[in-house]
Amino acid sequence: MAGTRSTMKFWKPGSVAPGISEERELNTEISGSTAVFNPFISLSIEKQRQKLPVFKHRNNILYLVESFQTVIIVGETGCGKTTQIPQYLLEAGWAAEGRVIGVTQPRRVAAISVAGRVAEERAARLGHEVGYTIRFDDCSDPQATRIKFLTDGMLVREMMADPLLKKYSVLMLDEAHERTLYTDMAIGLLKKIQKKRGDLRLIVASATLDAKKFHEFFNQNESGDPSKDTCGILTVEGRTFPVDIFYTISPVPDYVKATVETVMKIHEAEDAGDVLVFLTGQDEVEKVVSLLQEHARSMSRQGMKKHLRILPMYSGLPYAEQMRVFERVPNTVRKVVVATNIAETSITINGIVFVIDCAFVKLRAYNPNTAIESLVVTPISKASASQRAGRAGRNRPGKCFRLYTEEDFEKLPASTVPEMQRTNLAPVILQLKALGIDNVLRFSFISPPPAQSMVQALELLFALGGLDNYGRLTDPMGVRMAEFPLSPMFAKMLLESGNFGCSKEMVTIAAMMQIQNIFAVPPHQKKAAARQHRKFAVAEGDHLTMLNVYEAYMKQHQKSSKWCQDHFLNYKGLQRAVTVREQLRRLMTKFKVVWTSSEGDPDVILRCIVAGFFANAARVHHSGSYRTLRDDRELHIHPNSVLYGEKPPKWVVFNEVLQTSKYYMRDVTAVESSWLVELAPHFYKQAKHGSLGSKRSCIL
Repeated sequence: MAGTRSTMKFWKPGSVAPGISEERELNTEISGSTAVFNPFISLSIEKQRQKLPVFKHRNNILYLVESFQTVIIVGETGCGKTTQIPQYLLEAGWAAEGRVIGVTQPRRVAAISVAGRVAEERAARLGHEVGYTIRFDDCSDPQATRIKFLTDGMLVREMMADPLLKKYSVLMLDEAHERTLYTDMAIGLLKKIQKKRGDLRLIVASATLDAKKFHEFFNQNESGDPSKDTCGILTVEGRTFPVDIFYTISPVPDYVKATVETVMKIHEAEDAGDVLVFLTGQDEVEKVVSLLQEHARSMSRQGMKKHLRILPMYSGLPYAEQMRVFERVPNTVRKVVVATNIAETSITINGIVFVIDCAFVKLRAYNPNTAIESLVVTPISKASASQRAGRAGRNRPGKCFRLYTEEDFEKLPASTVPEMQRTNLAPVILQLKALGIDNVLRFSFISPPPAQSMVQALELLFALGGLDNYGRLTDPMGVRMAEFPLSPMFAKMLLESGNFGCSKEMVTIAAMMQIQNIFAVPPHQKKAAARQHRKFAVAEGDHLTMLNVYEAYMKQHQKSSKWCQDHFLNYKGLQRAVTVREQLRRLMTKFKVVWTSSEGDPDVILRCIVAGFFANAARVHHSGSYRTLRDDRELHIHPNSVLYGEKPPKWVVFNEVLQTSKYYMRDVTAVESSWLVELAPHFYKQAKHGSLGSKRSCIL
């Protein structure tokens, strides 16, 4: 490890300037005690609840909810707000007479794990008194559930069936600072609902929140008299242990390599305590996990007493694998959780004492000029850096190692740009129109999106047949598209599939495309995995390849986990695809889409894909890359695509773009140019010299 020491140099602001002593600096302030998972584990659940910082504010919270329509609670990570406030409300009678206390979470993992914890605290069976609802999974009982955790997207969907959310007495928007697309939508819609339902209480809860902005947005007191405010604010202290921050002395050229070095340095030099690492995406997580596992094996061979357990954590990981990060480990083992920003606020992993922060995050960004939505690796905000560091001080004093200089930290933006201002707005506008909000430009957005993004979304929905010439929702196409829990392009593809005679195949493809990482690639078996995966690949591209995988799984091998293991397929993911497919099929039946099969004819399937994804079309360029038809933007086929490395098809459509070193198309399928003109004549025209051009659709 001597080499590691010479490359990674950290220093703690306020200490002696960096020099030879900084190595010892790392190893101060923590005694030889073991990692503590829950300091009150021996206490009863009731006593544990009373030890949480939020407990002493219980009466204040209940008083504010009684007195104000909206209560803003700024509670630091670890104060217990997410698990305790819904229970305080239940105990105070807010769920009497069959009413429900709803708690929204930005992420599915958080909704499930928090619901499980609250059910456990109440000694209730999950799905009975305490339940959750996420996309394609409803674990709640309409008659019995009193506390319901749900994603903010599901809350917006519930408004379509019940616009005033009559069954809810209180709604708590948790992690509101994340400002996801559906959080912002829910905030605007709930403000409207509150005007018609004076009895509906709203709690906006977050770890780092611009309370003043939310107060101004929700406060309906126009008199200027503070006694007539309709919105109250409460701050709850949280973490009780200090976290020392260490910065690198000079910029880090490769944060993936630096991460591995820092973990090993902590393991060698620091006392007991688990490590949480923040990286940007699945690829980086798997790479670091693989490198650390090699180090761990090497140390085992050398007879080191303290072992490492390396665990990945990202949203595409099968549920059982995600849950492993919460398991306790023996005192002789140091757990290292390598995660994306999913571990920043949504979940809490006990026992973490050390945090390593790479300073980057992968965010969805939409460019209205090119109409391309891509996943972009970008620097985090100061608020995110603070959240990440805070994960180290939950059980005892902790340390955060930032893989960047203090000077670079000062240059970070104060907060992350809300998703509403950097995303494709087509799903938002479709949902708002379905909720009866015709003039979307006048909708009460807490952070209004760019006008150009709104126009692009209106154009796309018009091109898909979801809106008419006047920007109104079409019936039945637009109304039905809004009911699908999918993007408008997927919804259009499914609704048209009966006309093409391939609805059975399309519903399978749509279900498979909702699952991340159907193909499993263990780090040490990449070649073997690639050989097995090639058995399913077809020349037409990724959509039909996914269809092949599903049909092989269902028909030939009785949904066998052993078969999935042998073929390096994600068994849990395929199980989930079966569930998703069944739910989509029920929607198709509801809308009377003809249930037919292509009987092995690939062309009808490909044409149906074009009917939904014609706006995402590209043609091959003589350089070997691709160019979008809309504006000649350069794109490349993603290395994970079955078309990567093959002879490039002349024309393709794709699901999405991922931006790293280049713009990569993901989920790519080869098509014929004539299909684009035939199936989207309002969008494309045949140029005089025989090539294909794009004509922008317009809302009159």
